[in-house]
Amino acid sequence: MTPAQIDLVEQTLASLDIEALTIDFYRRAFERDPSLTVMFTADPALQRARFAAELAAIIRSIRSLDAFEGAVRVLGERHSEYGVCAVHYTLMGSALLASLAAALGTRWTADVSEAWTLAYNLTAETMMLGALEIASER
Repeated sequence: MTPAQIDLVEQTLASLDIEALTIDFYRRAFERDPSLTVMFTADPALQRARFAAELAAIIRSIRSLDAFEGAVRVLGERHSEYGVCAVHYTLMGSALLASLAAALGTRWTADVSEAWTLAYNLTAETMMLGALEIASER
């Protein structure tokens, strides 16, 4: 990701109603795959708050690759313990990008879409590396 793309991701996230984004995100994810609901045992409001906090932390750390990589690998390790696998990353990424596009409306430009897609892919790939590392240690 370029510094300009990181700026776009940071700026657009800061401009959003994060609670509305997370509600829409989970709605879209569960509509795409209702079986996902069994993976989410926490109170929905608590789950949304956790997701919002993690998303904000990831975006804040993305400028520092070392900090980002370490934190996101650990996140991937934790998610593997919940049963998250590669197909879930694809599904959740699709839901997140659709929710961002809906929330941003006309501000969801080709440049913003590309920046968020790269940010999500970087995050998902790093999380999967963390999951693979923990699996290889077992």
